[in-house]
Amino acid sequence: MERSRNLNIGDIHEDGVIFLWVTGRAMELARDCFRVWGYRRIEEIIWVKTNQLQRIIRTGRTGHWINHSKEHCLVGIKGNPKLNRNLDCDVIVSEVRETSRKPDEIYNLIERMFPNCLKLELFGRPHNVHDNWITCGNQLDGVRLCSEELCRRYNTMFPNSKVEPWRKEQEAIVPVSMSGG
Repeated sequence: MERSRNLNIGDIHEDGVIFLWVTGRAMELARDCFRVWGYRRIEEIIWVKTNQLQRIIRTGRTGHWINHSKEHCLVGIKGNPKLNRNLDCDVIVSEVRETSRKPDEIYNLIERMFPNCLKLELFGRPHNVHDNWITCGNQLDGVRLCSEELCRRYNTMFPNSKVEPWRKEQEAIVPVSMSGG
């Protein structure tokens, strides 16, 4: 718990918004982190988890006392950021995928609220990399920067580790192996 509070998230920007996924048990810790980091909670988005048949998950691996069919994404604000308001609903109904993977709909929601600016995702995984996002995490396989400007800055700062702009479509390209015959 103390490690979460000490992340210095509040130092990232003066005017901005944070979206923090939490389970029911961690709500108080999340609210305390918001306070320590300098954010004020303004909204909460609920992800209703469904199965492949689009039915609500009633059994699962989450929950201490009762199975959880939802997750909370707390939204906090700091300063006076520019954003589009009242564009979306506070409920996402989406299928559960691999462990800890959040619904893709959250990225679309955030993009609509904050178009034309960079976003930062902490503790990201390879499937979290998106245009207009900086994704950091110890499960990423190297540096993936989508922005040409960020690549230029990165290559200036780390001249021995040159990177090229990464595009999500690159993952879809699978080389065809040549077979004899």
